[in-house]
Amino acid sequence: MKININQILPEGLTLEEDAASSTLDLDTDIIKFPGPINIKANVTRTIEVVTVNLTLKALMSVNCSRCLNEFSIDLKKSLKLNYPVNSAVQTIDLDPNIREEIILDYPVRFLCSPNCKGLCLKCGQNLNQSRCSCEGKR
Repeated sequence: MKININQILPEGLTLEEDAASSTLDLDTDIIKFPGPINIKANVTRTIEVVTVNLTLKALMSVNCSRCLNEFSIDLKKSLKLNYPVNSAVQTIDLDPNIREEIILDYPVRFLCSPNCKGLCLKCGQNLNQSRCSCEGKR
């Protein structure tokens, strides 16, 4: 999302855009975004600073760190960004900051549920679905 500083009205500016995760380079081996990332920006300007209040919403498809099952979680994030006004720069590109803020919210581990039992270390059976035959032989 790009903002032209000269188009910011005295009462502010509201922008909304759906961005593909590929545009922001967000997909990883364990995190995918099956749909767009909805970005809403309320922009205000003073003589020295452009303030952007962002709301980000998306659906993330992730793999559980214990059982490896895929599940979806909602990404909802609100943040405030400030940019100094510089006469040499007429456009502000929000994409690098949006990407950074989303990545900073990635948890170290994703769990499909707090009580996920994971996989059997010997046979690989998903212990959430059924018990394995080697359970008593550990």
